[in-house]
Amino acid sequence: MTDQKEFVALSRNPYVALARATIDLYVRERKVIDVPEDLPDELVNRRAGTFVTLHKGGDLRGCIGTITPTRTTLADEIIGNAILAATEDPRFYPVRKEELSELDISVDVLGEAEEVDSFDDLDPVRYGVIVTRGYRRGLLLPNLDGIDTVEEQVSIALRKAGISGGDYKLERFEVIRHTD
Repeated sequence: MTDQKEFVALSRNPYVALARATIDLYVRERKVIDVPEDLPDELVNRRAGTFVTLHKGGDLRGCIGTITPTRTTLADEIIGNAILAATEDPRFYPVRKEELSELDISVDVLGEAEEVDSFDDLDPVRYGVIVTRGYRRGLLLPNLDGIDTVEEQVSIALRKAGISGGDYKLERFEVIRHTD
């Protein structure tokens, strides 16, 4: 196995490299990676919600994230969400060692959510969407294949939240998507 520092250096994008090294070490050895010392300042000095998304052969293989930060640094947020995306997404079985080289990984860093009044304030390419009613909350990231309209985006978020009809709070957010 490649050690942590070498594995992170294999990627051009430090966000994706951290997620990949995290998943590799956790799946192979059930160990949580230490935060590497040579990360960009933003990863160790900023807090933000993140989503780690895994694809295999073009198909979704896992996606877990946080709307707002739950850990002390962006690096810690990515590490936690990478492990969960690989092992705890209820839609999929845990990632196996044999699959590690086949995974495409992206890391979305979420901006602040802002409440909007209408669909006119949304754009499924530019903005992610959050719908909320009471304790139910659903999120859909922006710029996803096959999601071409605001109506589709909001409908999927409502379905994810288990909200049908009636009033709900609508928010939008931007992301910075990191890929290799």
